[in-house]
Amino acid sequence: MLVVMSHTATQADVELVCSTITAMGYTPAPMPGAQRTAVGLVGNDGRVDDSLIAELPGVSRVIHVSNPYKQVSREWRLENTIVTIGPGVSFGGTDVPVIAGPCSVESEKQIVASALAVKAAGATALRGGAFKPRSSPYSFQGMGKQGLELLALAKRETGLPIVTEAMDDAGAYLVAEYADCIQLGARNMQNYSLLKTVGKIGKPVLLKRGMAATIQDLLLSAEYILAEGNPHVILCERGLRSFDSTSRNLFDLTAIPVVHQLSHLPIVADPSHGTGRRDKVMPMARAAIAAGCDGLIIEVHPQPDQAKSDGAQSLNPDQFAECMKQLRRVANAVDRSVASAANGSTAAVT
Repeated sequence: MLVVMSHTATQADVELVCSTITAMGYTPAPMPGAQRTAVGLVGNDGRVDDSLIAELPGVSRVIHVSNPYKQVSREWRLENTIVTIGPGVSFGGTDVPVIAGPCSVESEKQIVASALAVKAAGATALRGGAFKPRSSPYSFQGMGKQGLELLALAKRETGLPIVTEAMDDAGAYLVAEYADCIQLGARNMQNYSLLKTVGKIGKPVLLKRGMAATIQDLLLSAEYILAEGNPHVILCERGLRSFDSTSRNLFDLTAIPVVHQLSHLPIVADPSHGTGRRDKVMPMARAAIAAGCDGLIIEVHPQPDQAKSDGAQSLNPDQFAECMKQLRRVANAVDRSVASAANGSTAAVT
C-alpha cells in the first residue's frame, strides 16, 4: 500500500501517517518527492485495511499496489531510480554507462591491461570475476581474494569503479570490501539468503536474471534486496536458456521495455552472455541501446583465445573500441549518450 500525501501536508502529518502504520504492525517507508511525499507500507503480503489512514490529515489518496512485488513496482515509485556506483557513473538516467572487462581475473598483467584498454575506449566501470560459478567443477573457479586485490589494483591504476560477483553470504561481505557494485549472477538470482545479505550490506547490486526466470521472478528477487533497506539495485538481462543451439542463450530484448513499464529500477543488458558468441555481441549491444537499456556490461579480454573462461564471447580491445564508436552513434540516434570514462561526462559521437 502507498499513501500519497497532499501538496500541503506538513511534516507532522507525515509523522502521524508513519506512526499509524507502525501501530498497525507494519513498517512505514517515507519517500520525499520533488512535489509531494509518499509513505509506503512494508511488511504485508495481502490487501491492508486503509480506513485508519485514508482520513488522516494531509492524506491525498491511498493506492493499493496490485503486484506481488511492492517496492520495485512502478506503482510504488513513478520516477526512475538512479543508481550510482562511482563518481559520475550512474544508471537510470539519459546517459548509458558501459561496464567492461574480462570474465575472470587471471593475473595482474591481464586485469590491468584490460582496465586500461576499456577505459581508453570509453567504458565507465570495470568488470572481472574473482569468484566464478562454473557448470563444471573442473573449470577455472577464479582467484578468490587475490583476484579482488588485483581488481583493487586496476582501480587504482584507472579510477574505474569495480563490479564483481559474490557467490555466498560470506563472500558478499568480502566482495563489498573491494567492489563498488556487487554482482549476483544468474545462478544466484533466487538465492534468497544471499539476496537478504546484500540488502543488509547496502552497496549497489547488479542483479542478473536467471537462465529460466520470468520478469516477475526477477522483480521479486529485487524485492528481497529492497525489503532489507537497500534501494540501489540494477537489474540485468543476460539471456535465457533456449532449445536453439545456434547461440548460447536467447537474448530477450523485450525484457528492457517490459521492466521499464513495470519497475522504476534501471536495467542493463549483457550481450556477451546473452549470445555467447563474439560476432553477435556488437549487433545485440547496438539493439539493446535502441531498446532503451540503462547500461551495458560487455566482456573484453586482451587475448580472448587464451582466456580461462568465456573467451568465445569476449571482444578484444580493438573490437571493443569499434563497438563503443558504434554504440555512440546508436545512442545519438535515440536522443541518448554513452557516458565517458574520464569524468562521467558524455562522450562525443564519432
